[in-house]
Amino acid sequence: MRIFSGIQPSGIPTLGNYLGAIRNWVALQEGNECLWCIVDLHAITVWQDPKLLPQQIREMAATLLACGIDPGRHILFVQSAVRGHAQLAWIFNCIARLGWLNRMTQFKDKAGKDREAASTGLYVYPNLMAADIHAYHAMGVPVGDDQRQHLELANDIGEKFNHDYGVEFFPRIEPLILGPAARVMSLRDGAKKMSKSDPSDQSRINLNDDPDTIALKIRRARTDPEPLPSEPEGLEGRPEARNLVGIYAALAGSDVPGVLREHGGKGFSAFKEVLATLMIEILSPIAAETRRTLADPASLDVLLRDGAARARAIADPIVREVERLVGLFPA
Repeated sequence: MRIFSGIQPSGIPTLGNYLGAIRNWVALQEGNECLWCIVDLHAITVWQDPKLLPQQIREMAATLLACGIDPGRHILFVQSAVRGHAQLAWIFNCIARLGWLNRMTQFKDKAGKDREAASTGLYVYPNLMAADIHAYHAMGVPVGDDQRQHLELANDIGEKFNHDYGVEFFPRIEPLILGPAARVMSLRDGAKKMSKSDPSDQSRINLNDDPDTIALKIRRARTDPEPLPSEPEGLEGRPEARNLVGIYAALAGSDVPGVLREHGGKGFSAFKEVLATLMIEILSPIAAETRRTLADPASLDVLLRDGAARARAIADPIVREVERLVGLFPA
């Protein structure tokens, strides 16, 4: 199966990005043809400092490589280096209906109360996402709950294009749900998702955090005074406790009942120590390899340019055929 997925270069990925997405990408590389895209065009739907963005792209690429993304067998590239994404997105802007976009809950969440001040790029973001996938005739996309609606829209756009032009050109995209989602919450508020954009660095584990920083953040993570329960039911109404147990389970390849069988009855001070030790063991090699790769930016840039050339070899014929079907004047 040809698989596509993208990630924004909006800072070093967090533990939530790793457990919720990147680790699954690495697993998907076995037996599939994968395209991993650093989506800088999506990033600029909100203002980005142009002096920082190129380095953020390199940091994201280096982190993905350190996590196990294989650019030899698969393709790692930067979105804006393949012009077909923007070309196809414009055509999809003309295919998608306003009513479809008005139903996108993520735009409402991101725009907030000041909707009129949001960029039009943020509004048509889902059309660009559809173009990202359809430009490669990708049929599988790993998604979390927050992207399911966008994937449904991508299928609606593909189906409408096929209907309008009397073709069977765009295949249906299937969401790839890889077992129970590892939903990682803020270390300061168990009701909020761990996020790169949170003002407090103490709320998240960054994949480039050193061991001392990881240990300190885990020790400071918000909990409650009760010990760990022995059964999952004992986590009800305890979001911070549930979050730390879930993180341990995801890192250990276990599940919540298994973690509680092993650690139930312990106070959080003791549990945080074993969690920090496990986290450091898994994340420290990623941070070290990221630093090593970033020390040679010229080689990293060559790798990304090669990935873009390979991506263009797939996307360009598909986008040219779309332009022909639409009736655009040939270049």
